[in-house]
Amino acid sequence: MSSDNKIHIDIKVSGSVQGVGFRYSARNMAISLGIKGSVKNLNNGEVFIEAEGNINQLSKYIEWCKSGPTFSKVENVDTFKGIVKNYQQFDIVR
Repeated sequence: MSSDNKIHIDIKVSGSVQGVGFRYSARNMAISLGIKGSVKNLNNGEVFIEAEGNINQLSKYIEWCKSGPTFSKVENVDTFKGIVKNYQQFDIVR
């Protein structure tokens, strides 16, 4: 599989990840890596991210998610392979 192939992953981040700028930081990091998708808060306190890019971009992004922005305290990151939706940009969903 070439590193250019676009893949889709769903990422669930749990811990102290709401009210700490996680979505904004996740969006900025995604844009800097060339990843498309979306990020939103879930009612259970987790953050849910849909991310599309190549394996190298997504690997770096998942590593970032494991630490998150300065004031977050990430306890767990779960990833699930999904179906490519061909996002055109990276959005924060409210």
